[in-house]
Amino acid sequence: MKVLVADKMADTGIQRLKELGCDVVLKPDLEGVALGQAVQDLQSHTLIVRSTKVPRATLEAGTELKLVIRAGSGYDTIDVAAATERDIRVCNCPGMNSVAVAELAIGLMIALDRQIVDETDDLRRGIWNKKQYSKHALGLKGRTLGIVGMGRIGCEVAKRAAAFEMKLLYADTIDRSEVERELGIHKVSMEDLLQQSDFVTLHVPGGEETRHLIGEAEFARMKPTAYLLNCARGGVVDEKALAAALESGKIAGAALDVYEIEPAASDHKFEDPIRNEPHVYGTHHVGASTAQAQDAVADETVRIVKEYMDRGEFLHCVNPAE
Repeated sequence: MKVLVADKMADTGIQRLKELGCDVVLKPDLEGVALGQAVQDLQSHTLIVRSTKVPRATLEAGTELKLVIRAGSGYDTIDVAAATERDIRVCNCPGMNSVAVAELAIGLMIALDRQIVDETDDLRRGIWNKKQYSKHALGLKGRTLGIVGMGRIGCEVAKRAAAFEMKLLYADTIDRSEVERELGIHKVSMEDLLQQSDFVTLHVPGGEETRHLIGEAEFARMKPTAYLLNCARGGVVDEKALAAALESGKIAGAALDVYEIEPAASDHKFEDPIRNEPHVYGTHHVGASTAQAQDAVADETVRIVKEYMDRGEFLHCVNPAE
């Protein structure tokens, strides 16, 4: 089976695919028209991507394409409807990077409370401002963390926040009674979560259902001392509303790993206007980018390919055939 890997993948995963007997072509910088052309020229049966977008045009170019694997959890970068039309199955690797994303969310929360980014910037410029920074931090113990979306990542965040003795709230469309009992976390309405939380962290899937889930009305409900964290998808937050909320003092700050305007994999310029907001800490969409997480994702990707080759079945298929 011919496999095109159009993104970075752990070396162990590439090697194991070859051991399965796959003809593996690694082209991690493909995107747009070039991706579709490669799928067509190579007559790939399987396409593996991570951040690379897979639009309708790419799928239509894949005359031999049967399987697209998102080497990660979210799959909003893949045109699933177009894949379904062409009888192409789309599979993902849920839960493999949950701990990595949760660790980043906790790290960003601590960074906001302690102003770690600003302190480091001052030190690098030769400025010693202990008096100012000694007054800022409130600490995490006893403060309220509101988790929007209690899936795998949300649960991992809750486990770690519980160790800080934080008060935990969550909002979700389903109940997590087992986690509630284990961690003492309480389900509340979205409105109550926003009003009560000192930190609001987002862990929901992307797509139209969650687009601008947090906007002007939501910021108006938050405490002026509260912080927003988004390690989910950029479109979940209305960034214009976020900028307005920060400038007007409706919230104290935000930390983002994902953005409404993200550069392509080959582009090193970051043009999203939110970069200019002084009360925003940012990372480079690296929530899942730990060695542990990438090895786990690679293992699961190989397992999906093996199951398809051995049994003709599709693990974690998001568009199963009727």
